[in-house]
Amino acid sequence: MPKLNVRYNLVTSQTRIPLVQNGTVDLECGSTTNTAERARQVDFSVGIFEASTRLLVRKDSVYKDFQDLNGKNVVTTAGSTAERMLKVMNAEKKMNMNVISAKDIGESYQMLESGRAIAFMQDDALLAGEMAKAKKPEDWVVTGTPQSNEIYGCTMRRGDPDLKKVVDDSIKSLFVSDEINAIYGKWFTQPIPPKGLNLKFPMSAELKTIIAQPNDQPAPEKAL
Repeated sequence: MPKLNVRYNLVTSQTRIPLVQNGTVDLECGSTTNTAERARQVDFSVGIFEASTRLLVRKDSVYKDFQDLNGKNVVTTAGSTAERMLKVMNAEKKMNMNVISAKDIGESYQMLESGRAIAFMQDDALLAGEMAKAKKPEDWVVTGTPQSNEIYGCTMRRGDPDLKKVVDDSIKSLFVSDEINAIYGKWFTQPIPPKGLNLKFPMSAELKTIIAQPNDQPAPEKAL
């Protein structure tokens, strides 16, 4: 389809699924975790990435893990799986945290940097990105016991098997080529132009399994 007109749309964690459902977006590719609940609203491609939910804190902070957060201000991103898990943890373990839901990743980091929160809970890959963009990346650290295994997938409207097949076949063809390793290295382990930011985020064993054995199933939920 040489005349196919591709239009890019900006989405947030809160708007991405509704915009796919109402037809504004045909294909959404981002940090959207495949969950059973979301799979009832949209169709997911085969998995494209794996991340774990952890914490971003100042390197000199005494708050290094989730059990340290009792009664503290903790920020996360509205509409994310991290937000849901943090609120469930807070209620079930009676931690009395003040859970702050920021509109997006950038605002979440700003609240952490300004001291309005002492920790930022989110997927470790996204936290690595914010740390790389910080004025002094060496002042920050990703820490804490992983609370979940997040499998990202592209989302599309339900009930369109032809579209899903095109998307899945394209991803699978990339996975069987060596190109996937070059793409990963370019964005996650090497300096990224023009600023030379480096996420220093090597490929996980879980992602290597996804690439070797692609499927569209959500990761099992971990008990908090």
